[in-house]
Amino acid sequence: MEVVEVREYREDRDRAAVEEVERECEVGSSGGGEAKMCLFTDLLGDPLCRIRNSPAYLMLVAETANGGGGGNGREIIGLIRGCVKTVVSGGSVQAGKDPIYSKVAYILGLRVSPRYRRKGVGKKLVGRMEEWFRQSGAEYSYMATEQDNEASVRLFTGRCGYSKFRTPSVLVHPVFGHALQPSRNAAIRKLEPREAELLYRWHFAAVEFFPADIDAVLSKELSLGTFLAVPAGTRWESVEAFMDAPPASWAVMSVWNCMDAFRLEVRGAPRLMRAAAVATRLVDRAAPWLKIPSIPNLFAPFGLYFLYGVGGAGPASPRLVRALCRHAHNMARKGGCGVVATEVSACEPVRAGVPHWARLGAEDLWCIKRLADGYNHGPLGDWTKAPPGRSIFVDPREF
Repeated sequence: MEVVEVREYREDRDRAAVEEVERECEVGSSGGGEAKMCLFTDLLGDPLCRIRNSPAYLMLVAETANGGGGGNGREIIGLIRGCVKTVVSGGSVQAGKDPIYSKVAYILGLRVSPRYRRKGVGKKLVGRMEEWFRQSGAEYSYMATEQDNEASVRLFTGRCGYSKFRTPSVLVHPVFGHALQPSRNAAIRKLEPREAELLYRWHFAAVEFFPADIDAVLSKELSLGTFLAVPAGTRWESVEAFMDAPPASWAVMSVWNCMDAFRLEVRGAPRLMRAAAVATRLVDRAAPWLKIPSIPNLFAPFGLYFLYGVGGAGPASPRLVRALCRHAHNMARKGGCGVVATEVSACEPVRAGVPHWARLGAEDLWCIKRLADGYNHGPLGDWTKAPPGRSIFVDPREF
């Protein structure tokens, strides 16, 4: 049997081999039938792009090693990425309680070459990453996968000690060839980063996974702005005045430019589906006044904008979120994106206002594991056993 070593990724010598492993691994199989559609990710030459903006991050590779140790015959057969941050944890959902912060680690981008699967490589990568998590002081580790990814679920829950935790939904909407008309019933204001930080810390103080360093998130170049929607005619003085006396309904959303970090591509689509998509684009281009819901060319590399920090309050908040989504759609259209996407809790109050195509989205499963032996926060206890709240904050740095 070949010896497998796990070590830290070295950009100067490992990039090409890591990209090859990424190409070998398919994500998002349509399941069943002869036609097998898969989603491929082009990391634009930067394997660290999905974690580079996190406070602390690490990438490991698994490499076969011959007995001589001279480097001949070595091959990278797997990889894993991880990051560590401080977030609001489950005890904060209790009314009247101050936020409880926990240091958590996130696993993403676990890949094992198809030729080496079911040989313990994935488990070894996870174990080594968890060692770094513990050294970094993380109390919990969590990961996300699609609910129907049986192999991933078995690995983490069956062999690595994780438990099923949350089930958010990825909602995706195509970017049409024509612009969407702004809502006449909503006024949209772009907030300055300082204003956005104050508003988010006020509204998301008790929301699971809300990052303590939200100011760093909002100040990144990939964050294209935070937008507040209020009923048309609402007077604006300052964010402080808004928080002191908010209108009966309002909504907020930020936009993250994933397009400059990575591109996606759908492969394996039937010819009929490709032809239908082309037809919608041709009609939309020839007669934009018809407002045909054209399907972008998802069968070539395309970019996306991710909508994060989606929230609000009041009976009209879903309608105001819809106005924000239309605004984000038009931003993505100008930016040359193929889709806009967000991820929200199953019980998210404003979820009904997020336009999406069910065929393009996915149902996620988040699994969690406690790494620390003791409990630093008595009121929280074990977060892995805490009931879900209505909302969840998805960090765009890790989407």
